Amino acid sequence: MTESARRALEGLRDPATMQWYAIPLLAIVFLIYAGEVQSARRSGNWNAVIAGATVFAADFVNESVNGWIFALSGYSALWLAPGPTALRTMVGWNIEIMFMFAILGIIYDRTLADDGTARIAGLPDRWFWALAYSAVCVVVELFLNRGGLLVWDYAWWNSGPLAVLPIYVFGYLWFFVAAKFAIERSTLRARVAVPVALAGIAVVLNIVGQGMLGLRY
Repeated sequence: MTESARRALEGLRDPATMQWYAIPLLAIVFLIYAGEVQSARRSGNWNAVIAGATVFAADFVNESVNGWIFALSGYSALWLAPGPTALRTMVGWNIEIMFMFAILGIIYDRTLADDGTARIAGLPDRWFWALAYSAVCVVVELFLNRGGLLVWDYAWWNSGPLAVLPIYVFGYLWFFVAAKFAIERSTLRARVAVPVALAGIAVVLNIVGQGMLGLRY
């Protein structure tokens, strides 16, 4: 097990690490969702809420799979978040990351044109912003990595020109593609089913992994 992996286990889900700043951050997330729900009730358009829930659920799946990789490899996870945090929820996930992903899908949806056929630079609007936001997220990760807050131990999942591609595609792009898929469903029930299904996958992974097999991640 790598040194960064050992550090990521320290204080794992320990409430003693909690900090007061997490409370106003949580309130901000609630405020954003409350505003979106209010707007959706008036307009009948729930896309922002659904996109937000989908991106968060997709990240939950990623973090769960990352945890399984950590536990089964005995070496490391694809990414680790061993730095200071108010609460480390998994080896690569903390409460600050969770708050960010809780609103990232809303940001994506709010950037989209009302016209679903709009294009930017020759690309469909929804694809353009999915690609663009994924790139922004990777740049942020590179800065976090330089600061030691986000660590990569595998050579093929790292900051090199080719090694950064898996981070771009599997670390971020598919989140936005999932949100795009969700908001393009023809009925509200089908739209809601996307984040529910993703969250269900993550819950099962953790019930089996942490609950039944006793994996620690």
